[in-house]
This record gives sequence, C-alpha cells and structure tokens, in this order.
Amino acid sequence: MTLLPKRTLGKTNLEVTQLGYGSMGLRGPATWGVRVVDDEAADQFLNRVLDKGINFIDTSPDYGVSEERIGRFISSRRNEYYLATKCGCDYIQHEDHLEVLHTWTKDVLQRNIETSLERLQTDYIDLLQFHGGNAETIQQAGLIETLLDFKAQGLIRFIGSSSSLPHLPGMIELDVFDTIQMPYSCLAPRHHDWITKAAESGAGIIIRGGIAHGGPDAEIDRPALFDVWTQANLDELCGESMSRAELILRYTISHPHFNTTIVGTCDPEHLDENISSLCKGPLDSSLYDEITSRVKTILEAPESRKP
Repeated sequence: MTLLPKRTLGKTNLEVTQLGYGSMGLRGPATWGVRVVDDEAADQFLNRVLDKGINFIDTSPDYGVSEERIGRFISSRRNEYYLATKCGCDYIQHEDHLEVLHTWTKDVLQRNIETSLERLQTDYIDLLQFHGGNAETIQQAGLIETLLDFKAQGLIRFIGSSSSLPHLPGMIELDVFDTIQMPYSCLAPRHHDWITKAAESGAGIIIRGGIAHGGPDAEIDRPALFDVWTQANLDELCGESMSRAELILRYTISHPHFNTTIVGTCDPEHLDENISSLCKGPLDSSLYDEITSRVKTILEAPESRKP
C-alpha cells in the first residue's frame, strides 16, 4: 500500500489523505449521466480505494445508491476511513431518474441523518455538510443548531458546508463550520482566493472538481472547461511525460491551503494514475505560474466562457 501524503483537515485535526474519494460515480442506475456501475464493480472499487490508502470518502443522500453501497461493501472496514456525507437533500427517486431537490427544514435534516446512518451502516458520521444553501436561510430555519444537536447526540463529529459562489462568502462569515467544500481547478479557478479566506477562518478545505472531471479526456463532455484547456494551449505544457489529468491534479494540490481533493473516478486505472500523480507532489512554481497566467488571459477575455 502506498503511503499517501496527508494534511490536517483544519480545526477537525483529522489527518486526511490529500486524495479523497468522491462517491457520486457509484450512484447506480435510474439517476443521471452515462456512468452506471453495478454492485460487483462498486464493491471491488470501494475496497480498492481503501487498499490504496485513501482514508477520506465523501458521499450524499442524493447520490442514488452510493451511501447504501458504502455501507454494504466497506462498513466492516469503518475504522480505516473518515466518512463525510451531506444534508438538506430532499430527493425524489422516479422510475427512470433521480430528481435532486434541496430543502432547508429540520424535518429534512432529521430524515437525512437517520437515512444516512442506516444506509452507511455506521453509528456516526465524521462530517455532515450542508449540501448547498445560503447563510440567511439556514440561520433563519435554525439548522445550524440542528447540526450541533446531532453533534451533541454523538451522531456526527463535525459540521461543514459544501458551497460555491455567490453563497460561499456568507457561509464562511458564519464562522461555525469545521470544513468548507468548494470547486476548484486550473480550468475553473474562481474560488482560488476563497480557499485562502476559508482556511484563514480555521476551516478545513475540501476541493471538489480538483481534476476538472478528468480534463479533456473525460467521458462526459464539459465544453466550458475543455475550451479553456484548448485556448490556453495547456497540452504544450504537459510535455511528453505528463498526462492532462496529472497536470490538473498537481495544479490543484499546489494551492497552499487545500487539505484534500475528492476525485470521483470509477476506473481502477484512473485511480492508480491519480495516486501516482498525487505522490509526485505540487507543480514546479514556474510551471504553476505559467498555467495560471495562460488561463487568466483566457478567462478575462470578453468572449470567453467562464466555468
């Protein structure tokens, strides 16, 4: 097993691997998107994640059967990983698709925690995160107190927010969260300064989208991201020895205030490649600066699409 580098997740003091696992890809059929992973593959992959040394797993009640699969296939190894899930998830499972809604009431949060504990086959959640929302709404509904009550009962250990602009600043200003999760990569860098601001508040930083969904080699087309790659001519900076995904991931971990980035592949080869890339460490500062400069030029152009 590779000894993956770790960082302290803010004021939680949890020592988490810099590469975490985002389990949305294990959502199963009748949800959304083109990836459908069956139970056998999910079992093998989740155990592979742990066998490789990853100790931070992020999921959500509205990720189809993701929570259920984590519980079925790796709850027996619960002492090997920190478990993060979310709340505010008021989803509806239709016959052929999953309708994802977010509703900010105590009843929904209570249902979420009960369902998550049952599905995940655990007595406690390490980190429960608001899945979106804004500061004013969750305050007025008394939902921070609800999470703190869950904590007092021993159902959760820490509370967090999974957010993005424009709501992110308000969530940080509440100064109550142990962690903040937000999107960030070299192709979508607009939260760069907010990572620093959140970290300065003492919150642990969880990055999603830190590999830009696989970059231009991803199975799902994301033109707003891939156009940035092409227009910035980042292939030129990869050289012969670095893959696109490696450049993106190593750029993400070069941010001085990130703690872990959750990557959601379901491909064993991609998982191994990501681990290998992570272990090479941050990019050389000159390469990092060149990528930053090129992408900034593209995103500040009037005609650019800004992911």
